[in-house]
Amino acid sequence: MPRGLGRGALAAVSVTVLSVTASGCVVVHGEREILPGATRAEAARALSDFTTAYNKANGANDPALDADRVTGALGDIDGAKLRAGGKNQPGGNPEYVPLKLTDTEFTIPEKAGWPRWFVTDSKANKGRAEDRWLLVFTRGDANDVWQVSYLTIAAAAEIPEFEKDEDGWAQPVAADAADLTVAPGQLPKSYTAYLKDGGDTFAAGAHTTQWRSDRKKNAARPGLAQQYIDEPLASGDYAPVGLRTKDGGALVFFTTRHYQKQTAAPGVPINVTNADVKALMTGDPKQSLTLESTSNQAVLNPPKSSQNPKIQFLSRIQGLTAAKGE
Repeated sequence: MPRGLGRGALAAVSVTVLSVTASGCVVVHGEREILPGATRAEAARALSDFTTAYNKANGANDPALDADRVTGALGDIDGAKLRAGGKNQPGGNPEYVPLKLTDTEFTIPEKAGWPRWFVTDSKANKGRAEDRWLLVFTRGDANDVWQVSYLTIAAAAEIPEFEKDEDGWAQPVAADAADLTVAPGQLPKSYTAYLKDGGDTFAAGAHTTQWRSDRKKNAARPGLAQQYIDEPLASGDYAPVGLRTKDGGALVFFTTRHYQKQTAAPGVPINVTNADVKALMTGDPKQSLTLESTSNQAVLNPPKSSQNPKIQFLSRIQGLTAAKGE
């Protein structure tokens, strides 16, 4: 798996609609009222519940053990990793070191309606000492459990300051925000278009210019043609979410899906040596092999008015989710 696993209030007038239940209790309809996505105590419990389930699943190589705590991009990536692990190490992973998240900061936006979400920023006992783990927790209604849809790992110095109000609540960025380089809801489509045709929307780097360059080199390999298809994902638990930053921009999380098809010339074998590819593969790669992956991005989306309006990548985590031989 490539790079990875390895925070203003809304100025709005809202109408509080009250109803009286049979017991006489007054209920505030949160779908109309602007409220924090969670209390800080709820967010802390959600983080603890996630970590417990994540460690159980990864120790046992069993995706069923944290299936109710992950969704969206992370659910795809983590679930496939554990399915492969279950085939390669059916007795579990004896070398797994349980994840510990400490020094956590909770960034909770105020918003109306569902889904609601929040972000945690923690130090982990894995990876580089300067790294922080950012998790996006989401749920569709009050009866759902909190699930993690996005994971970002980045150096602490690279994480922006979030815009917050006097009570410490963060400001979510609208999917159609027109003051940013790209409206957050359009980022998946914009990124996949960039990977195909290039352009100047995104700053140069490992996940932009370098990835396009690597693809061109692979396509030129003799005897093995390479084709790439990139798919934007922008609905449900894959929907982009973002937080306003103090500089007027936003940190946005979004998802894309990618397909890489390798087609061999006559007489050229396709050698599959990667154990995870083998574990997730269906069919027999006699002539071609198609690799499917999900990619989880976190980008700094600046205001259009900034001196450098190009989008900068903070992190990208991509994981193989399926393989098909034909």
